[in-house]
Amino acid sequence: MLRSILKISVRPIALRSSPLNRSAVARFVSTLANLKVDLTAPNGKQFALPTGLFINNKFVKSTSGNKITSINPTDEREICSVEAACAEDIDKAVDAARAAFDHETWKDMSGTERGLLMFRLADLIEQHKEVLATIETWDNGKPFADSMSIDLPDVINTLRYYAGYADKIHGQTIPISNRKFAYTLRRPLGVCAQIIPWNYPLMMAAWKLGPALACGNTVVLKPAEQTPLSVLYFANLLREVGFPSGVVNIVNGYGKEAGQALASHMGVDKIAFTGSTATGKQIMKSASINLKNVTLETGGKSPLLVFSDADIEQAAVWAHIGIMSNMGQICTATSRILVQESVHDAFVEQFRQVIKSMSKIGDPFVPDTSHGPQATKEQYDRILSFVESGKFEGATLATGGEPCPVNGKGYFIEPTVFTNVKASMKIYRDEVFGPFCVIVPFKTEEEAIALANDSMYGLGAAVFSKNLELSHRVASHIEAGTVWINSSQDSDFRVPFGGYKQSGIGRELGEDGLAAYTQTKAVHVNMGTRL
Repeated sequence: MLRSILKISVRPIALRSSPLNRSAVARFVSTLANLKVDLTAPNGKQFALPTGLFINNKFVKSTSGNKITSINPTDEREICSVEAACAEDIDKAVDAARAAFDHETWKDMSGTERGLLMFRLADLIEQHKEVLATIETWDNGKPFADSMSIDLPDVINTLRYYAGYADKIHGQTIPISNRKFAYTLRRPLGVCAQIIPWNYPLMMAAWKLGPALACGNTVVLKPAEQTPLSVLYFANLLREVGFPSGVVNIVNGYGKEAGQALASHMGVDKIAFTGSTATGKQIMKSASINLKNVTLETGGKSPLLVFSDADIEQAAVWAHIGIMSNMGQICTATSRILVQESVHDAFVEQFRQVIKSMSKIGDPFVPDTSHGPQATKEQYDRILSFVESGKFEGATLATGGEPCPVNGKGYFIEPTVFTNVKASMKIYRDEVFGPFCVIVPFKTEEEAIALANDSMYGLGAAVFSKNLELSHRVASHIEAGTVWINSSQDSDFRVPFGGYKQSGIGRELGEDGLAAYTQTKAVHVNMGTRL
């Protein structure tokens, strides 16, 4: 490994050394002049958190003076406020990214050197893993155990994967005749705007930053307004490892102002977005102003198909993972469970038992909690409105569907399952983005495929059967960018990810992720002097 050969050593950022106050929910020492606050998280972890816009390797105030307040979804209390960018701030960030892209420090940096910076960044993230996981859980509500064991390892692995690619991005030599040949160069696109969602803030940032930086681009990244805190702490680490000024700029802000300004900015060459399909459509329209290169990863309503010969117990466990992980706030969540008629009732009962045994609802910092709050009040209210819609349309509420506050607070909702659902119902067709699924029977393989594809989305799908021939055949006919056979929600930084239909454009991760951040230049060489 390159990292071990080079014996990279990174000096960690010093954390506060005062004794931990574990009874405190949050403590603020206002140092706004320095654009940071000192915080004590619910798990007792102490750290200094930047609150400014990160432009040109400096934390600065927003021009407008507007702020975003982050709320802890577990107890509904304020964590802190951060600066909110306006259009003028976006101009400054784009200008900084353009200047860095054109400057020899970054422009002429070898791929090996870029990769080394990225390896150092991954190492430093690993040193700060517990703090980053703490911030992610505090701001987002996901179980701390998941932040530590799933999210942060994925961030680190993704950056290391693309760091290894940084000096391996090259073109081809193409012979034409004995007098002429051509060669291609893979060049960076330029200034890339990246808009990340609130369900996996750090992970989605790594998925986008990794290939962009490996290819030599510069970036203006906008965290979700609901969860900006972990990405701001991450900005400190970018500066610590030595990324040149302006290479990565992080601008907190509201989507309607900062996001729109980025999408329509004439100085931005590419925009990558993860979020809802409705917002993705608006971004695509705005990006057309200068024909920006666009990558979109948008909504989903993924099916999970259970055939009669499947291992019903395992299918129920994987179905729980597929829809209840991260409190259902996963774009690929398998929220439409399609079950062959002969095993439908047995599966429903088994699924209810699995939900009862596997769903430990509670404070996300408690070690055995598997199910935390929804990330925002808005999402909490949206899910409950779908519960009412399902009842109104005549579906049967098989389990859940109720708020379940912890100590009287928090955006907690029980895992929810509806049966007797028709394909015309809103709860079958619309993305809920919560711990909410429907179970629908089917008779034949052909009907299962038709039901699975009866959606405007095509992000993920799962197939459960002991018949591998059937499984591969069904997988090939399902219109989705990812299909799991006898599992759900498997993801790997080496494997491309993206959607069909209105679930997006382009792919992230794997070698395919690099293609989204380069453009090919063809050079024709005439070695003779005559025509």
